[in-house]
Amino acid sequence: MSNMPMQESTYLILTALVEEPRHGYAILEEVRGISAGRVELRAGTLYAALDRLRTEGLVEVEREELVQSRLRRYYRLTALGARRLAEESARLRSNAEAASVRLRRAGLLAQGGAA
Repeated sequence: MSNMPMQESTYLILTALVEEPRHGYAILEEVRGISAGRVELRAGTLYAALDRLRTEGLVEVEREELVQSRLRRYYRLTALGARRLAEESARLRSNAEAASVRLRRAGLLAQGGAA
């Protein structure tokens, strides 16, 4: 397990690839959807991140196809990527629960969790 927290964009990119392989534009759209429009990645940012994630073994190119004379790459999550995403999800959940517990004790958060 890595001790370094994952950048939010990395977390969202990996999450976008959990259900199926996706090409760049589909990843951008999925990240937008997952974050309810809060995170809008630029193409350059996405492809730099995908290159880094490939180097780290967290994603890989599943296939390439030619669409309107342009190469479209489909990326998929690797087993290592899934494991890192699960670890980061557990870390975030643990941190969120610690904050919620303290907020409830201080009377700043209702027992059900809503402020």
